[in-house]
Formats: sequence, structure tokens, C-alpha cells
Amino acid sequence: MSGGEAAGRLVRPFALTGGRTRPDRSDFSLITTVSAVDPPPAWAARTQPEHARILRLCAKPVAVAELAAHLDLPVSVVSIMLCDLLAAGRITVHAPRPVSGTPDMDLLQKVRDGLGRL
Repeated sequence: MSGGEAAGRLVRPFALTGGRTRPDRSDFSLITTVSAVDPPPAWAARTQPEHARILRLCAKPVAVAELAAHLDLPVSVVSIMLCDLLAAGRITVHAPRPVSGTPDMDLLQKVRDGLGRL
């Protein structure tokens, strides 16, 4: 078949997830970053082409939302696929850093003033 991305996706998202509609874990928010384990574990099974594409994109830490955008897939589908890769030991998950409880009032004032000048 020809036409590439313009012709449409040949594999439906539910086929990529094995029919699953929810991830097994709740580790993956939109701003969670993931990175590929290099080298992969010796016991790791061979990956599907879609998983291999995720691993290439995860060569450097990347956010889940950014992965979904690059793959042109819903975040829920990407999260399920990331669960598979995490279970296989192929990726590491980096939770977002907690935000400090006290906002920087000086910064907020500068933003407010800047918006007021627009």
C-alpha cells in the first residue's frame, strides 16, 4: 500500500493495545517523563514495531503527552503501550517533581503586569 500517513493508519489503536482500554498502572500522567533503558535487559522480549518506535523516541527523556503527539495516538493508548514496556524493563519512569507549596509572588506580579500591557 502506498500513501503513507495521508492514507490513514493501517493498525487501529485497539489492536496496538491488545483490546485493552485502560493502563495496568497509574504511573503515566501527561507530564510524566519516560526514557528507554540502554542497553535493554538481556531477558527482554522482542518488541512490536510500535513499541520499537516508542523506544526510539525515548532515547532521551520525553513526556507522555509529547510521545502521544509524535505517535499521533491518544494518550490512553500510549499509556497502555508504556505499561507494556515498563513491565518488560525497557523504559524507566520519572515522576514529575512536586511543585513547591508557596508561589513566587514576584514572578506572579511580573506575569500580571506583562498581561496587563497586552
